[in-house]
Amino acid sequence: MLSSRKDQYWSGKAKEVSAKRKKNAALFDRRSLKDMKSGYDRWLKEVYAPWVEGSAEVKERFETASGIALKPTYTPDDIASLSQSDMALPGVYPYTRGVYPSMYRGRQWTMRMFSGFGTPEDTNKRLKLLLAHGETGLSVAFDMPTLYGYDCDSVKAHGEVGRCGVNVSSLRDMEAIFKGIPLDKVSTSMTINAPAAVLTAMYAGVAREQGIPLQSLKGTVQADMLKEFIAQKEWVYPPEAHLRIVRDMMLYCTKHMPQWNYVSISGYHIREAGSSAVQELAFTLADGFGHVELGIEAGLKVDDFAPRLSFFFNSTMDFFEEIAKFRAARRIWATVLREKYGAKKARSLLMRFHTQTSGASLTWQQPYNNIVRTALEALAAVLGGTQSLHTNSYDEAMALPTEHAVQVALRTQQIIAEETGVTSVMDPLGGSYYVEWLTDKLEEEAYRYFDRIERAGGILGAIKSGYLQREIAENAYRLSKRVESGEDAVVGVNKYTAKDEAQITTLKIDFKAQRRQIERIKRVKAERDNRKVKSLLEKLKKAYENPDANSMYPLLDAVSAYATLGEIVDVGKQVWGGWKEPLLI
Repeated sequence: MLSSRKDQYWSGKAKEVSAKRKKNAALFDRRSLKDMKSGYDRWLKEVYAPWVEGSAEVKERFETASGIALKPTYTPDDIASLSQSDMALPGVYPYTRGVYPSMYRGRQWTMRMFSGFGTPEDTNKRLKLLLAHGETGLSVAFDMPTLYGYDCDSVKAHGEVGRCGVNVSSLRDMEAIFKGIPLDKVSTSMTINAPAAVLTAMYAGVAREQGIPLQSLKGTVQADMLKEFIAQKEWVYPPEAHLRIVRDMMLYCTKHMPQWNYVSISGYHIREAGSSAVQELAFTLADGFGHVELGIEAGLKVDDFAPRLSFFFNSTMDFFEEIAKFRAARRIWATVLREKYGAKKARSLLMRFHTQTSGASLTWQQPYNNIVRTALEALAAVLGGTQSLHTNSYDEAMALPTEHAVQVALRTQQIIAEETGVTSVMDPLGGSYYVEWLTDKLEEEAYRYFDRIERAGGILGAIKSGYLQREIAENAYRLSKRVESGEDAVVGVNKYTAKDEAQITTLKIDFKAQRRQIERIKRVKAERDNRKVKSLLEKLKKAYENPDANSMYPLLDAVSAYATLGEIVDVGKQVWGGWKEPLLI
C-alpha cells in the first residue's frame, strides 16, 4: 500500500536543487567556460562520435535555411564572446530582447490581417467582418493596376481589376473602402509602393471628409521603393525619382501627420523573391539605412523622422533562424542608428516591425498542411518580438482567401495569444545557447553584407548594378535545387505525397468588379470639375520639375478634386520617364 505518511523527500530535493543552482551561479566564470569547452570536446569524442558511428544520422550536414553550419548542440562557451549589453533586458539598448519593457504583458501584438479584393464595397465588407471577429488593425491589399498606377479603365488593367487586391482609381474608391469605419479609431496599413504618395493623399482626403484631423491618423504606408527595385519589381519611374517622392512624403508627414509611418521598410518581398534569412536581414537593414540618409539629406534631423520608420519582415519555416533574425535586426538597427547616424532619442533606436507568415512556404498540394506551417511561422514571429502580425490563409497558394480561411488564420493568432502562455515572459528563448549564438552569427553575416553593399556603391549603386538582385536569384536557385533533389523536404510536395488531394473551395473574382469600377470612374470624370483637375495636374507637374518643391501639397489638391490615380502617375512619367532593370547575367 502507498504510505500515508508525509514524504519529506520531494521538499528536501527541491531545496537541494535550489541551493545547488545558486551556488553554481555564484561560481560561474571563465574557468567554468573553459571546463565546459573541455567537457564538450570530450563528449563529442567519447559519447557523440561512437553513437553516430553505430547509428547513422539522417543528414551528412546540418545547417539553417541560410546554409549556416550547425553543431550537434550548443553550450555557454558558444556565447562567451557576447557582452552584457548584447543580452540586455527588454526595453534596454540595444533592444535585442524586445523594444518595450513589458512587451506582450502590457499589450498584445496588433492582429492585422491583409485584406482587399474586388470592388471597394467588397473590401469594406471584409474589413468590417475582420473587425467584428477581433482584428485590431486594418491592412489593405491593392490589385495590380493600382500597384502600377493604372486606372481601372486602362487597357493594361483589363482582366486584373480586383483580382489580387482591391482596385482604387480615385478618391471615390477610397471613400467606399472606409465607409462606416472611423479612421481616428483604427490603425491602417496600406501595402502600396510606387503610387504610395497618391494613396496617402487619398487616405488623408477621407479623413478630412470624416472631420478627423490629420494629426490623429495612425497607420503605415509601405512606400519602400528600394525594395521594389531589389525584389518585387513594381516600379514606375527611375529610382532617383521615386526617392524624391518618398522624400516629399517624409517632409510632409513629419510636419502634418506625426503618427503616420510613411515608410515601411520591407524585407518580406526580398524573402519571397528567394533570399536567405541572412540576405533578408542585411538587405532590409541596408534599405533602412538608405532611408535614414534620405531623410538627413532632406534636411531633417534623424531624431525627427527615425521614429516613424517601421519595418516589415517575413517569417518562414526555419523556426530558430527566424527568431534569431528578429533579435539580430533590433540589435543592429539600434547600434547603427546611435553610433553611425547620431540618434539620441530612444524611440529613434526602436525597430518596430510587422511580420507576415511566408506565402512562398504555402503549397497547393495538401492545402490544410498550410495551417500548421502558418501557426509555426506565427509562433516564431511572436517569440521574436513582433509588433503586429498577419497570418496567411491555407488557400492562398491557389487564390485570394475565402472568409472561412481568413477566420482560421485569425484564430491561429488568437490561440497563440490566449492559450499557449508564450506571452507571459518576454523573449522566452533569450539565454538559449543556440538562439544567442545564432543571433550573433546572423548579426556578423549582416555586417559582412553591409561592407559588400558599400563597396558596390551603397544601396542605390548595388541596385543599379544588379548586385543585390543577383544575390537573391542565386540563393533562390540554390533553394529550388534542394527541393527538386529532395534534399529539403516539403511535406505533401516531395515527401508524403497523396494521390487524392483535398478539394477546397476557393474565392472567385468575376468581371463584375471591373465593370463596376469602370462605371464608377466614368461617373467621377463626368461629375468633377475637369478644368480644375487639368490646372491642378499642371501645378503638380511643375512641382515634380522643381527639385526643391514639395510635391505632396499639389498632390493633395489634385486628389481632392478627384484627379485619378492614372492621371497623377502619368504626370510623373512625363517628367521622369521609366526605368529598366540591368541584365543579371
